[in-house]
Amino acid sequence: MTVTAPPVREDAAPPPTAGRRLLDKVFKARELAVAAVLVVMLLATEVSNTEFLSQQGVKDLLLNATILVLVATGQAVVVITRNVDLSVGSVLGISAFAAGNYLQGGGNSLVAVVYAVAIGAVFGVLNGALVSLGKVPALVVTLGTLYVVRGIDSIWVGSQQIVAADLPDAFVDFGHDGVWIVPWLAVLAALVLVGVGYYLRSYRSGREMYALGSSPEAANLAGIPVRKRIMTAYVLCGALAGLAGALYLARFGNVDSGTGNGYELTVVSAVVVGGVAFTGGSGTVYGAALGALLLTSINSVLPAIGVSSVWVTAINGILLLLAIAVDRIVALRVAAVLRKQAALMRSARHA
Repeated sequence: MTVTAPPVREDAAPPPTAGRRLLDKVFKARELAVAAVLVVMLLATEVSNTEFLSQQGVKDLLLNATILVLVATGQAVVVITRNVDLSVGSVLGISAFAAGNYLQGGGNSLVAVVYAVAIGAVFGVLNGALVSLGKVPALVVTLGTLYVVRGIDSIWVGSQQIVAADLPDAFVDFGHDGVWIVPWLAVLAALVLVGVGYYLRSYRSGREMYALGSSPEAANLAGIPVRKRIMTAYVLCGALAGLAGALYLARFGNVDSGTGNGYELTVVSAVVVGGVAFTGGSGTVYGAALGALLLTSINSVLPAIGVSSVWVTAINGILLLLAIAVDRIVALRVAAVLRKQAALMRSARHA
């Protein structure tokens, strides 16, 4: 009698290794720490300024975080694969202007959003192709495309400026309206966040991105399609930067050639502060979202307690350095634990 093995789901995630389980626990603790700091900071600010967490105050906090959460989600996926995308700020800016330029001519709002996402995805394909096929370091590639996209944007936009009066009322209203204290933009960002998080956790291709980030050489030997996974990460990152550009336009109703300038540094800070290891293979998009919420909340907290907003950039830099230092310490501790476990296993086998 022939026994047929049960079919294996193609989208099933491979079982995590002992090292992966240990890292996951460590970085989940990081995310909880970021969440705790965020809650304590907001409550302390509310004590000193009772209007800070009013209905409008909470709504403004969520609106301010939405754009950064979207871009940080895409950036987190790229960083998990042990790469980086420094062009996201430029892609956000050119996508926002493209959507606004289309809407000025009487275009449909939904088509404008799709248009912005498509533009972002095209630049994602460019970055992904150069990194995965050309095997050029991601830092060099995306630094180059940052300036290329910014140059195209400056030539195209010139001295033009899109303002809310040029846009359809329904589109601008969508950037501010919502249900009670929850804006529609925040709802959309949350849906994207959950969708990407589910993909990374539940599908083989998503888990393979973690494997790739942990060890590109081992991933290649294991038969993981490295180039395809890198391309997927960059296209997703570019598409989310494009979506963020369209939502930026709806939120602020104002776009010029300087839109998104320097935004990439804030995005990278949010991702690393949120517990995504810059060396790849660890962290979650939820942690990146928490990091984004923390950074944007700091931007609102300082003026509320009477501190100049000039300190925001310095504080972001300090948090980034602390996060990188913690990542390094954690990596060394985890490596030591794994070496000790391996030594114990070898001793047990020889006994």
